[in-house]
Amino acid sequence: MRKLKNEELNRLSADEYKSAEKTPLIIVLDNVRSALNVGSIFRTCDAFRIDALYLCGITGKPPDREINKTALGATETVEWKYFPSALQALEELRKTKTKIFAIEQAENSITLDKFLPGPNQKIAVVFGNEVKGVEQEIIDKCDGVIEIPQTGMKHSLNIAVSAGIVIWELYGKLKAEN
Repeated sequence: MRKLKNEELNRLSADEYKSAEKTPLIIVLDNVRSALNVGSIFRTCDAFRIDALYLCGITGKPPDREINKTALGATETVEWKYFPSALQALEELRKTKTKIFAIEQAENSITLDKFLPGPNQKIAVVFGNEVKGVEQEIIDKCDGVIEIPQTGMKHSLNIAVSAGIVIWELYGKLKAEN
């Protein structure tokens, strides 16, 4: 086995990326404190050609030195929007008939491995604050809650790690559907 060189990775240019077909998934970040986490999530969204990233509340937005540090240029490719509140973002998503799911530990949640998106359904997933998670007010406006099954003592993952797990799993399911 030989490690591939950067020039062998068939990377898209920024223009090619912007015109390429996107994964029908929107990521909503609500009051995420760490700009480094936001940058990491930008990079993950770029890796799987996510449709858009919505930044809400106190969540940092480009241009930002710490976001750029971990995004490595993904702020130039990933479509993003800022909303003063996640409720405003959810209102916009409702207008486009997007199904909205909180990523949280909650009663009657469905585990990520069992979640199946509807055929040709655009979905959005909401990630909350690193300490408080997704606020109940936001959960109440969602179509459901998806939970990452965990068996350790902490039952807590870093938000960028959670986003990576969820995006990868949903990317596979949405890609298989199409």
